[in-house]
Amino acid sequence: MVAENTTASEVAEAAGADEGNKRMAMICWSSDLDRVWPTLILATTGAASGLEVDIFFTFWGLRVLQRNDKRVTGSNWMQIGESLVDRGGTEHLKLGKIHFAGAGTTMIKKLAKEHKVASPSELLEAAVAIGVRLHPCQMTMDLYGLKKEDFIDGVQPSLGAASFIDMALKADIQLFI
Repeated sequence: MVAENTTASEVAEAAGADEGNKRMAMICWSSDLDRVWPTLILATTGAASGLEVDIFFTFWGLRVLQRNDKRVTGSNWMQIGESLVDRGGTEHLKLGKIHFAGAGTTMIKKLAKEHKVASPSELLEAAVAIGVRLHPCQMTMDLYGLKKEDFIDGVQPSLGAASFIDMALKADIQLFI
């Protein structure tokens, strides 16, 4: 875990970032498929193009980092209830619009497969493999009762908002999706 007063430079240095490279900082605040997909496409494209890429996952977006096989999280009835209503993991993402009780989500996933568009699970795996740094929000982890072991492998230490803002200030590109 990174302390709240840790600077983005210290986080980047610990992650092996080169200060001379162009950087992109993104916020993923939603677990809607139609927001997560472009976030991961832009992140992997940026990293493949030579950018240093950091994504800060906060609020519902934090559920994207959750293991697909981890159903129940939290330690009290409110956290457990939230985890049952808002299932985490890339295999459980739904469209924010035109969901139609699952039909819209199924349709867009089928179209994506037909057009050889990588799934969010594949993109998240690729992101880790090519060095995209995935930062969970510590405050949201506390709110939801999530622990590091609830997340996929390759997730960076958690950050607070101030540390991410410091990181974003030093980035050449900042995106909020």
